[in-house]
Amino acid sequence: MKLRNRDVGPAPAPPFEGHGPAGAERATFAAGCFWGVEAAFRQVHGVLGTAVGYTGGHVTNPSYERVCRHRTGHAEAVEVWFDPAQVSYAELLQTFWRIHNPTTRNRQRFDFGSHYRSAIFCHDASQTQAAIASRDAEQQSLKRQIVTEISPASAFYRAEEYHQRYLEKHGHPACAATIR
Repeated sequence: MKLRNRDVGPAPAPPFEGHGPAGAERATFAAGCFWGVEAAFRQVHGVLGTAVGYTGGHVTNPSYERVCRHRTGHAEAVEVWFDPAQVSYAELLQTFWRIHNPTTRNRQRFDFGSHYRSAIFCHDASQTQAAIASRDAEQQSLKRQIVTEISPASAFYRAEEYHQRYLEKHGHPACAATIR
């Protein structure tokens, strides 16, 4: 007997208060497997902290296994806390475009599935405007159409601890699979 997923509807709004360093701003990106995405953003001067997790879906408190079975609607994503005096959101967007292929739907290199989609989850109107302008500028240099989702941030569920800083824990401070 197959049971249907009873967790339906959008995930609750994100709890923003008290989660990041004082004075920091938050950005959330999905660009394939979150291990390499996190490693790339950790190398950006002005990034104060990162966490890998799941967002953009309809299931509360998803696990890695559920996300990988394509039943939650979530993307593997990275929450980036940054000091806007050291690095701008626009510079983070440049990193986002550089580290993955935004023209492949639900795929990055050998990873397939909607949880590997390209997405920018915006935390306010200024991030939305910057993301759209950045996408439009990036499109000028590409032949294929960008398929990156740009949407309001929803609840971010931190992934299991063994996923946090995974590449660093295994002796790889950077991701060697950068596409561009």
